[in-house]
Amino acid sequence: MSTNISRRRALMLAMAAAGVGASTGLWTAAARAQAKEVKVAVVVPLSGAWARNGELHVKGAQLAVDDINAAGGIKALGGAKMKLIVADSGDSTEKAKNAAQRLLSQETDLVGGTGAFVSSFTLAITEITERAEVPWLTLSYSDQITARGYKYVFQTSPTASKQAEDALPVLMQIAKQAGGVQPKTVGIVMDNTASPVAFTKPMREGGFDKLGLKLVVDEIYTPPLSDATSLVQKVRNAKPDILLMLTTNVPDTKLVVEKLNEMGLGKGRVAVLGNGGHMGAPELSQVVGKDLLEGVMGVIANWGGKGQEKIISEFKTKAKEPWMPQDSISSYGDMWIFKDAIEKA
Repeated sequence: MSTNISRRRALMLAMAAAGVGASTGLWTAAARAQAKEVKVAVVVPLSGAWARNGELHVKGAQLAVDDINAAGGIKALGGAKMKLIVADSGDSTEKAKNAAQRLLSQETDLVGGTGAFVSSFTLAITEITERAEVPWLTLSYSDQITARGYKYVFQTSPTASKQAEDALPVLMQIAKQAGGVQPKTVGIVMDNTASPVAFTKPMREGGFDKLGLKLVVDEIYTPPLSDATSLVQKVRNAKPDILLMLTTNVPDTKLVVEKLNEMGLGKGRVAVLGNGGHMGAPELSQVVGKDLLEGVMGVIANWGGKGQEKIISEFKTKAKEPWMPQDSISSYGDMWIFKDAIEKA
């Protein structure tokens, strides 16, 4: 068994012990003695419509790697330093798959990785990483990611269907409090990537009925969006009480929100619920404007909380960001998960 495979299998064993996953194997004494650096990959979009979220992933992961190394590195490996290997998944599933293949051929000693933000991209690259037995953590939401039964893929976020199940009743309550009337109709505007598909599936299959909601408009598009006029016209004609705006990037969200306001549906006239890391990206309020975002709510899987003030402050200073969004706090945590698993292996 090669040193590289020994490390990966040992990492899986440690993750199993931590309740993250399961596998078999041992990290050999030889592997421990030889380790000078531990390579962990981040594969995320760094070009195209999702590039900003990819950048935020990298910033969070790099901060964690810097913190780990400053604290003495991987102590179980004699202080071996962690090294971040970054790859651009591009803006399509094919590019993402090619990026994963290229990464694994060039970096044969990876112990694991994280990415690729867009669920469709994650589904594509994890086919590659699973075959290579490379442990992979992902924030991506699609239920399919872990429903495939892969041994080496781990989802660190609630699934899209779980988020929908938990978020929609809360949105209905807020909408009722704001308008004084129980919402009765719902609309969907979504892209056709895997996360929105998973988010809406349980709703279409009885979830709306249980909440007493009738689906009155259901529009699906292929990103990136060039013009939101026709989509929002259908929303205006249907006049839903609640709109699920399931875009997955800031540029598309900007177009939809601007058009909602232009057509008189913004600022709370229709309760709008978005889902995904882009809803917490600093750019959203900057490029859309706070006034136009009035009445728009977002569901995300992770956010900085109590006890993380020092990390958040450090991130804001070093990354030059106004806050630490979902993508960054999650990738930061992923690096520490790998570190902890290696220490226990």
